Formats: sequence, structure tokens, C-alpha cells
Amino acid sequence: MHLRRSPRKKGRIEIIPMIDTIFFLLVFFMMATLAMTAQEGIAVSLPKAATGQREPARLTVTVTESGGLFLDKAEVALDSLKGELAGRLAKAPDTVVVLNADKAVSHGRVVDVLDLVRQVGAGRLAIATERKEIGS
Repeated sequence: MHLRRSPRKKGRIEIIPMIDTIFFLLVFFMMATLAMTAQEGIAVSLPKAATGQREPARLTVTVTESGGLFLDKAEVALDSLKGELAGRLAKAPDTVVVLNADKAVSHGRVVDVLDLVRQVGAGRLAIATERKEIGS
């Protein structure tokens, strides 16, 4: 008696489960990225107005722990900081100057930089801080 063998089936790659897996990973990473984003306010759709104004430009002056001075990530000397700030503020007088100073920097150094920024005529000045948790 002779038994017939069924023809061997060739292996094939199913693409639909692969697409499902990729889609799941995409959604997972999108949700994880959104969870890492710090949102300070409530998202709203703002209306448009012809007389609306843009948010003013921002200049950052940083004083490091070692006493180094930086203007928007570019290292500058105290003497040349005045000229740099004056030139940039002349182009955009509405610019907000933000002073970032390490907490270990001497008070005198911060006052020197603050005084220089005021001499240049910066109308808007802010000192950067971190939020302190209540009870800490």
C-alpha cells in the first residue's frame, strides 16, 4: 500500500502581526513622550487678532559657579558684555534679559552683572529661579 504525502508548505512571513506590533510601539512611544512633557497651563485655542503682539525676544546672561559669563551660550568677558547687550537691545528694545546665576556665585559678582545690565538700559529684567517645593 502506497500512502500519498501532502505537498510541503513553504514558510511565509505574515506582515499583519508585524504591522500591529509596530503600530503598538509607535503609540507607546508617543504616549511616553507626551507624559514626559511638562505642561504648565491648560491648552486652549487662541483667537487671532490683527493687533496681536508676539512674545518679546529673550536674552540670557549666565554666571557660572566659577564666575564665567555667558550671553546666550557664548562666553563673554564682563567688559565686552556691555557692548554686546547694548547692540542687541538697540535692535529690539522690548527684549527681556534673563539673569541665570549659580547659587554658589558670590553676591557681589551677581550685583556687578545686574548693575551692568541696568546701565545698558534693559527695560525688562528677570532673575531665573527654580520652583521650591512647599515644605522643603
